[in-house]
Amino acid sequence: MDCPYCSNTKSKVTDKRESPEGIRRRRECLKCKKRFTTYEKISKNDFYIIKKDKKREKFSREKLEKGIEKAFEKRPVSKEKIEKMINEIEEQIRRKGKKEIKSSVVGELIMKKMKKLDNVAYIRFASVYRNFQDVQDFKRVLKQV
Repeated sequence: MDCPYCSNTKSKVTDKRESPEGIRRRRECLKCKKRFTTYEKISKNDFYIIKKDKKREKFSREKLEKGIEKAFEKRPVSKEKIEKMINEIEEQIRRKGKKEIKSSVVGELIMKKMKKLDNVAYIRFASVYRNFQDVQDFKRVLKQV
């Protein structure tokens, strides 16, 4: 680790803690004696989503969160439960260990989890995901719920 003040490569760790950004290390340069902080993050393997039109798109947790949170808007479900669901979905996708995964697989996984949490949010998400065209599409899904 290079010192940001004098570029010396020798330093010692004076403190180590877990933080939301990763492992936080407080270091002291052995040459100039100045202190600085470094963070160590676990690198997660990136993967791509294969869209319906066959385009490849890098997985984006933010995009996943945005779509799910929109479905739960004004619903009596806590932010913690939604966040837990999002974490579970991302973890299930990552556990597959694939470099590419179809958007349909992700969509079905999301709908399965949503159905257990809130039926209204599930129907909202399904109407966009499955591109409902008329009332009959809604009726069909309502009968399943």
